[in-house]
Amino acid sequence: QVQLVESGGGLVQPGGSLRLSCTASGIIFSLYTMGWYRQAPGKPRELVADITNGGNTNYKDSLKGRFTISRDNAKNTVYLQMTTLKPEDTAVYYCNAQVSSRWAPYWGQGTQVTVSS
Repeated sequence: QVQLVESGGGLVQPGGSLRLSCTASGIIFSLYTMGWYRQAPGKPRELVADITNGGNTNYKDSLKGRFTISRDNAKNTVYLQMTTLKPEDTAVYYCNAQVSSRWAPYWGQGTQVTVSS
């Protein structure tokens, strides 16, 4: 079955950095657009960034320059490098895999990121 397993979340001070990883199994990873979403308490889930199978990236406007998405097809893994973290970045971060808009995406279980002093 398909599994997306996120890791790398945790508690970090404002201004710090974290790198999230999501390793996929059960899919042909190289065919999928991979994305990171986040959901803060009381707010809807939102797109953070995604990267197509061709390597094209897309970011939430307000996160450009601080967050970087990348992928390693040999490792079936997508990364999210987060820098200069702010308290408002606190959320559960979810990995997403979608091969086509006509098909339902797969989701990971989420990893908590807390930015606090």
